[in-house]
Amino acid sequence: MVKGHVRILCLSLLVISCEQWVISPDPENTPEQVFEYLWKDVNERYAFIEEKNLDWDRVARDYRPKIKQDMGQLELFDLLAEMLFELRDGHVNLTNSFNRSRNWEWFEGFPNNYNENIIQENYLRRDFWASGPLLNQELGEVLYVNYRSFSQTIADGNLQALMIRAQEKKGLIIDVRNNGGGSLRNAEKLASCFVEEDTEYASQRIKNGPGRNDFGPWESMVYSPREGLKYTGPILVLINRRSYSATTFFAQMMRVLPNVILVGDQTGGGGGTPAYGELPNGWSYRFSVTQTIDKDGKQLEDGVEPGIKVDMARQAEINGRDSIIDGAVNYLENL
Repeated sequence: MVKGHVRILCLSLLVISCEQWVISPDPENTPEQVFEYLWKDVNERYAFIEEKNLDWDRVARDYRPKIKQDMGQLELFDLLAEMLFELRDGHVNLTNSFNRSRNWEWFEGFPNNYNENIIQENYLRRDFWASGPLLNQELGEVLYVNYRSFSQTIADGNLQALMIRAQEKKGLIIDVRNNGGGSLRNAEKLASCFVEEDTEYASQRIKNGPGRNDFGPWESMVYSPREGLKYTGPILVLINRRSYSATTFFAQMMRVLPNVILVGDQTGGGGGTPAYGELPNGWSYRFSVTQTIDKDGKQLEDGVEPGIKVDMARQAEINGRDSIIDGAVNYLENL
């Protein structure tokens, strides 16, 4: 970090003394220039062009003729958003003052396998504990934990309260269905409650050059045990297709543990870390610039598969029950 600051300082001094040589002209703000800027940046920095067998040159041939000098802002936005949709990546967005593009193919067309109203009314009920964002309730001899977004910060006190409550239970259910992700740090903090030693769960590499296969070395991803109480009994983690990004990472963290089983549908993926950029016209965008693989070499971008694949029973849902939770409780209580 210090070296980075020194480098920035040196560059700043160089700019002051040699401004005309260092600073290049601002890119033009025409539809053609905006298109070329975005296509080129994706071409050089997006991490999954080869992995997904994307023909990004074909995309240029298809979309470049559609760019017109007199096209309006809405028309340009829609065209660029459609081009980015070709990446099939939920971490890819184009954003301006009037819209934000998005790709939801990672969960559209799959069973939802989650009903928040049923969980609130019949499982958490009115007397649940709110250990920060970790909503938890005793279901017989099992502790049920519902965490709805990894963007919600988990404090050390929240973890301690949860661990105290979990100590005497036969099992633990962690429900991260419909959790769209957030902070990887929060995922690591929660997973740290369930290990006694540093645990490697994946490897990651970053796109570091303009070539399609220009990557840095694979680096191990490790999380460490928390200080204080931990729980090492049997755990079931509930996942579905809307479990994405940091939730996919959390599922992988838990999947490597011998006392944990993932239950439900595979996660939606999102194994690439997004980086941000700004177009010449001021619009912002992001796309994935890293790859992450599990210990068998499988890309987390494709999602993490459950150990027990199961969908919610429709009739149980009609009757106000979540068959996945009921099955998890029954499994843990009968160990």
